[in-house]
Amino acid sequence: MEPTHKLDVMGHYCPIPVSKARKALKDLGGGDVLLVVADDPETMHDVPVLVDRLGHHLVDIIKSSGEFRFIIEVRE
Repeated sequence: MEPTHKLDVMGHYCPIPVSKARKALKDLGGGDVLLVVADDPETMHDVPVLVDRLGHHLVDIIKSSGEFRFIIEVRE
């Protein structure tokens, strides 16, 4: 699934990545795909919880060299 939007929160720590992801998801419409790029280990727990609470779909989490990429499909 190819992202239509990207949010880079590298270098930011809790609660900034989740707060920015929440705002970005609110601004997107159904069918959009958001890629969130983070390096805060807390996002591995916090982003999936946020996505679930908002009713969207977490397509994938890619972990590589201390970087976490969350692919989120926005649902209306």
